[in-house]
Amino acid sequence: MFWVPAAAFAIAAIWSWRVDPRQLRIGVFAVFAAGFGVLALASSDVGIASEVAAALVLAAVLVLPVAVVAAALFLIVNGLIMVRKERLTLGNLVSLVTGVGMLVLIGVTLAMISLGSITAALAILIILVVGYLAFVFVCFAAYSFIYSRRSLRSKQIDAIAVLGSRVVNGRVPPLLAARLARAEQIYRAQLGAGHPAPLLVPSGGQGSDESEPEGAAMGNYLVAHGVPSTDVVPETAAATTEQNLIFSRRLVDELRPGGTMVVVTNDYHAFRTALQARRLRIDTHAVGAPTARYFLPSAYLREFVAVLRQNWLLHAVVIAALALGVFGLLIISLSPLGFQPN
Repeated sequence: MFWVPAAAFAIAAIWSWRVDPRQLRIGVFAVFAAGFGVLALASSDVGIASEVAAALVLAAVLVLPVAVVAAALFLIVNGLIMVRKERLTLGNLVSLVTGVGMLVLIGVTLAMISLGSITAALAILIILVVGYLAFVFVCFAAYSFIYSRRSLRSKQIDAIAVLGSRVVNGRVPPLLAARLARAEQIYRAQLGAGHPAPLLVPSGGQGSDESEPEGAAMGNYLVAHGVPSTDVVPETAAATTEQNLIFSRRLVDELRPGGTMVVVTNDYHAFRTALQARRLRIDTHAVGAPTARYFLPSAYLREFVAVLRQNWLLHAVVIAALALGVFGLLIISLSPLGFQPN
């Protein structure tokens, strides 16, 4: 019974990947395929495989409450590490606030369940909404992780755009240095494969607290690390990821019309960059550079919130449907005609 949806979702994921890997639905399809696959094994008679699958299902049910609390505590600890190692900004407080919010929400929900039918229904709605958002986050984070590590094909690349981030007194910080190192690695791999030297396009404008444009500082960094200045073409006007993509593509088209381009950013940001490129109809893929592990939980949460905002209508419809279902059942249960025995 469960094999059919498992196979259908697996085929949908593979087909979507082949058409265009820059789609969040691939992660959703893959998670559904894995879930139905485990259920199919658990309900089958395939010896030890079914026993292992059944144990996984049981463990998921029993461990889930503990896992939620553990995740909240992990995010709180990670948030404190972020505050200690990074600047105190709203963005760096995301994991701390999320962890505290999860614990508060757990306590409030448990209290509401014991207060009566209406508050219990509201508590159930909260659980369903949080469960839905958690499911979407798992799909996003898992596929984002996989996408950022996809290998580049050996075909020729004409340009490598590097997304900028804040520079300090003209110096490139470690987060940005990782992007530039990954771009240089791709650049030298192209030379090693016998392809013409690709253009390196460090992209980023000048912020109010920066002494020079990010693109210029990044370009200087690449040249200082041995890249010929003739192969470095800074883009110094972009202020957002969208502008990075548009301006870099425009610059490449001026110098190498129709040339292939890849975009380098940090691993946590690669998939959302690819989604934006797809939305802008820019034919490019994003490549991820490694990021310090302590930075990842907060970074993935920020990326997830940004993706939710871009697709807010879809998620609003799902949440509204959940609300209608829960309160519809509540009204029926409270009605004199609701759930009456024959």
